[in-house]
This record gives sequence, C-alpha cells and structure tokens, in this order.
Amino acid sequence: MLAELLRSKFECFRCFETDDLEKVLSFCERISVSAGEHLWVEGSEENYSAFLLEGKIGIKKQTGFPGKHVVVGVYTGGSVIGELCLLTDNPRTVSADVIESVDMVVLHSKKFEDLIEAFLLIGLSLLRHIFLCTSKRLTKSYDRIATVF
Repeated sequence: MLAELLRSKFECFRCFETDDLEKVLSFCERISVSAGEHLWVEGSEENYSAFLLEGKIGIKKQTGFPGKHVVVGVYTGGSVIGELCLLTDNPRTVSADVIESVDMVVLHSKKFEDLIEAFLLIGLSLLRHIFLCTSKRLTKSYDRIATVF
C-alpha cells in the first residue's frame, strides 16, 4: 500500500490518518524515471514537488561560467525535492538529474491548489510538514557552509 510506504519513508506523512493520506494521494501520481534523465532544468516551467521513494537525484546550479554547474545536493529515497514550486509559479532555479533510477510520487502545483480547495486542513498540514523538512535541510546546509569558513 502506497500510503504505508510513504509513512515509512517520510516524516511529513506520519501525522496523517490513512483516510487523509489517501485523499492527498488522490491528487498525486507515482512515476518512475530512468538514470540519466532530467527531472527539470534550471529556468524551466516544470512545477511539481517530488517525494523520492527510491533512487538518487542530483541537484545542480548553473555557475557564472557558461556550461559549468555546481552540485548543491544529492537526494535519495525519503527526500522531498522541488517543494518551493508548490507556492510559486517561478521558473526552476536549479536542475534535477536522475543519478540512479527513481520511483517517486509527484504533486503538481495546480493539483496542490486543488487539494487545498477540497481539503483545506489536510493541504495546510501537508505544507507545514514539508516545510519543516525543508527547514531541517536548510539548517544542515548552513552547518556545512560554516565548516568551510
């Protein structure tokens, strides 16, 4: 059952009752992407968040030198990526490449809006928990940057 798999891998889904999690999943789709593919490229209009069940994604940012990128993160099963697009229509600020084939659940920003309209409290609870995960990741990034200096 997908709901139980999500609970086992993602802290942000552990607070949901099964019925509520099934409601969330009705707005999502599960997809697989092969290694070597791009999920999105910097500047694109792809507008979804992904919950990685299995596999590995590299996130990279274009540098000031044309064609040169810096890897800013590598994410594996249990990670949420692309979550900032749930609230904005801005183009992607980074690229996401599949390093090892991934199995993931995606939530498009329009579907997230539909979820909020249909089940306000469930949608807001999901958003809160996603951003708690993002906050933890950002704190770890600050710690890594501080060790460089």
